[in-house]
Amino acid sequence: MRVLTVNTGSSSVKLRLLGTRDEVLGEEEASSSGTRVDAEALGRAVGALGEADAVAHRFVHGGDRTAAAPLDEALRAELEALTPLAPLHQPKALAAVDAVARAAPDLPAVACFDTAFHAHLPPEAATYALPSAWRERFGLRRFGFHGLSHGYAAARAAELLGLGAGARVVTCHLGAGASLAAVRHGRSVDTTMGFTPLEGIVMATRSGSVDPGLVLWLIEQGLAPGEVQAGLEQHAGLLGLAGTADMREVLAREDADARLALGVYLHRLAGGVAAMAAALGGLDALVWTGGVGERSAAIRAGAAERLAFLGVALDARRNEAVAGDADVGADGAGVRAAVVAAREDLELARQARAVLRDRGG
Repeated sequence: MRVLTVNTGSSSVKLRLLGTRDEVLGEEEASSSGTRVDAEALGRAVGALGEADAVAHRFVHGGDRTAAAPLDEALRAELEALTPLAPLHQPKALAAVDAVARAAPDLPAVACFDTAFHAHLPPEAATYALPSAWRERFGLRRFGFHGLSHGYAAARAAELLGLGAGARVVTCHLGAGASLAAVRHGRSVDTTMGFTPLEGIVMATRSGSVDPGLVLWLIEQGLAPGEVQAGLEQHAGLLGLAGTADMREVLAREDADARLALGVYLHRLAGGVAAMAAALGGLDALVWTGGVGERSAAIRAGAAERLAFLGVALDARRNEAVAGDADVGADGAGVRAAVVAAREDLELARQARAVLRDRGG
């Protein structure tokens, strides 16, 4: 089955056509900005890629859904209702669905959810210590995100490093958005993002976790809730600290703001990895993926230095020479380390095929 995968991000929509053996038959990209996608360009891209048997759409938020599902009008409405919980991504993903449907109206569509990988978090990891009336009324829980990436990276690293099924693995998805996951037996047992993608470690423009009292205080000072949300989502993180959301620029600069941004980023990153290791009861492998995770030897080295107490150590030569999937751990280190190229498209295609097989498609 040839599957067209549609991965809607903050600045672009990436399309890839995978063949029956997961070979890449073609790829295209269309721009997105704000809450919109370039529907005309996306339609042209679909046509340029050639014939597919199905399309798999990535959705950041799937609510309480535990698995991919056929995409129909009812599910679309359900996903649209989740927009306030993922305002940067959900509207664009829905717009991409509409654009692809116009370009290929007869193509069976499947929705795949980043949250589904974390749907079975243990209660102690999924539950906020909030009044029970609030939790029950609003369905408040920690959802977790980047699940398509975390699931693929953990499985690929286990294959690459020869890990046993019960290995305690922490996956680091570091891109414009960033999160960590604690994975064992192919299941997420903890993660850094929560009810929304704002929780957790520092990101390109998102703050990561802040004291909720600080948010309330800002509103009490006269900032509108929407203004606070925009600040936390779009003007914080590396951008708020260094004036740029580009990690490459942060690393290249020597000024005080850039040094502070790098220090805060690595401090939160190392603390997050340690927390994930605690959830697992130890650490057997540390895995890097995503744009920053794959391309920045300096970030991997800086984090590993801070995590040496857990047994993390990188081979400097391997770490600097990464090209694709690679073992970057030092020989004899207590914790294995690997870089895995992000291939959410492979996970999207796998899930779409499974859904359509179950339906007899």
